[in-house]
Amino acid sequence: MIVFHEPAEVPAGFGPSVVAIGKFDGVHAGHRAILERARVDAATGAKVVAVTFDRNPLALLRPELCPESLIGATQKIQLLAETGIDATLMLRFDEQLADLSPHAFVEHVLVGALGVRTVLVGDDFRFGKGGAGTPETLRELGAEFGFSVEVIADVQSRDAGRRVSSTWIRELLTDGDVAGAGKLLGRPASVWGEVVHGLKRGRELGFPTANLSPDLEGFVPADGVYAGWLIDEGSADRLRSGIRYPAAISVGTNPTFDDVPVRQVEAHVLDETEIDLYGHRVEVQFVARVRGMVAFEGIDPLIAQMQTDVEHVRAALG
Repeated sequence: MIVFHEPAEVPAGFGPSVVAIGKFDGVHAGHRAILERARVDAATGAKVVAVTFDRNPLALLRPELCPESLIGATQKIQLLAETGIDATLMLRFDEQLADLSPHAFVEHVLVGALGVRTVLVGDDFRFGKGGAGTPETLRELGAEFGFSVEVIADVQSRDAGRRVSSTWIRELLTDGDVAGAGKLLGRPASVWGEVVHGLKRGRELGFPTANLSPDLEGFVPADGVYAGWLIDEGSADRLRSGIRYPAAISVGTNPTFDDVPVRQVEAHVLDETEIDLYGHRVEVQFVARVRGMVAFEGIDPLIAQMQTDVEHVRAALG
């Protein structure tokens, strides 16, 4: 997948294209339905392009209302690439972009840069200065510039009778329900970041952990212990395709010792006591919650519980 960061990077004659526009926060099942429809529409020879943003527009326009993102920009690009689309235009949402009128956005981004033939959006899509543009606005501009517009209905959960949304996924993760969130995402919920040095207490207890930097990407679920996977993508100067390890994952502030000032994500890779991940970029995937976070009265009860946790993780991962 090709990644562009501004319309000027798109080469002349790039189109025709079928474009799906949205925040794509989480690239969940609803987003994937739009992208899959775009791939069908492009089967006659057009390129499939996702147009999205490096942040939630509310982070600039109404920061007090902006929810925490499910994924960061790096994760979004990786997940969009996995859908099989041809390109992503990851626009920097700044004041200049926010001030574009709907007409200017369509003319310069969709038509001028991408040679758009069809645009796909959700029914709650808004664009242009002040959110003035709606799907109906897009249809009117399509008639002017010669492209069609498809509004894709929400994906609904039959069991819950609720539309799949980033809001719902955030609620599940806040409750620690990573399995439920994974069903809506179509993949395990995850965070991504660099492994940094911690207090090394896990190694002292016989359970060495890879500690993720606090500035990681992704929505961190509720405090607790989880079964999941650690995917090692290597260091900045030596990338790799990704080696997956089963892991027991801890989220929280280590209440037994009460000396960790901020919540942290740390993963104990099962059966790999000598693995060196410092400085590596890793993805930590959450598959199932094992238990909540509690404080233990001493080291021996903690070690006993950690041994039990590891067995529960093995069972959860099959």
